[in-house]
Amino acid sequence: MAVPTKRREEDLRPAVYFDLDKTYHADRCEPLREAVRRGEVRLSALVRRGYPGRIIPGAMLPEISTVGFWDATVAQSWGLDWHLNEGIELTYLARGKTDFQVDNERFKLESGHLTITRPWQRHRVGNPNVGPSRLCWLILDVGVRRPDQSWKWPEWLVLSPGDLQRLTTLLSHNEQPVWRANDEIGACFEKLATLVQQSSIPSLETRLRFYINELFISLRELLELREVPLNPHLSTTRRTVELFLSELPKHLENRWTLPEMAAQCGLASSAFAGYCQRITNLTPAKYLNHCRVQAAKAFLIAKPEWSITEIAMACGFDSSQYLATVFRTSSGFTPGEWRRRGLAPEQTGQQSPPTK
Repeated sequence: MAVPTKRREEDLRPAVYFDLDKTYHADRCEPLREAVRRGEVRLSALVRRGYPGRIIPGAMLPEISTVGFWDATVAQSWGLDWHLNEGIELTYLARGKTDFQVDNERFKLESGHLTITRPWQRHRVGNPNVGPSRLCWLILDVGVRRPDQSWKWPEWLVLSPGDLQRLTTLLSHNEQPVWRANDEIGACFEKLATLVQQSSIPSLETRLRFYINELFISLRELLELREVPLNPHLSTTRRTVELFLSELPKHLENRWTLPEMAAQCGLASSAFAGYCQRITNLTPAKYLNHCRVQAAKAFLIAKPEWSITEIAMACGFDSSQYLATVFRTSSGFTPGEWRRRGLAPEQTGQQSPPTK
């Protein structure tokens, strides 16, 4: 059995997961777990790291997070909300239909569709609920959490070094999430689904290795035949910083410091600051304040029952006074003036001031 490569804790930092917010923790499929308990869906899976299913024994194939399937014969009362995974995730819809979304792209998955999501790609299944479907999956940890990190494939994969390098390029230089699978890929997932249902197999590890190798060989050939358009920018450090900055407005309540923001991207503070200025034309502190002011503007209108202090805290400002100072510098208005000019007269009970 291959000995797993020891990885530094910082190498496995969730990075763009924003681990301070539970919404972006790596998914543990709790809605699926509850649906199984209620008898709404059938599940068979071999797992580790908290995923639902039977625990993979010992140190067997440590890079496998989960492999298995669910079978839902009717529309479900649950869905898998926005999440990320600790590894490259492949799913195959063997039967049925269901909704799928990756970032801002929406898809209607049908029988024969293959999805590929990288650890930094936010995705969800269901809109909001899962449709009647038989969905097979594999999540394999290849040691990356950010686009710019080097992929560490399991030693038990038999693909040649050249084929592994090419597969890495095909997967890291393109982020298309949905493909039409071929018969070979469908057959690989069905063999894995049959395997995980059996209670005891003397050659379990050998068969898992064999079928997963077969799956990745077929995947490499599929992507090659489809002439995937490749973009090397998708695996750069700049791409990692861009992803961080795009997600930052969802996590403004955190008391971010420059070193903490840089650490999320695996960078020194000076390097992160340089990328931030090239991307936004603002220093990290100014960009953070810009995001916080934009959020405060939205809260002032959407949450008229919130006090200025509550909005300041929600947006990550230390006090309402600091919010007022930054807000006026940015917009020319105090928070109270912005709220009054944005709300209808019947909501405020007074005339809105003229626009400056």
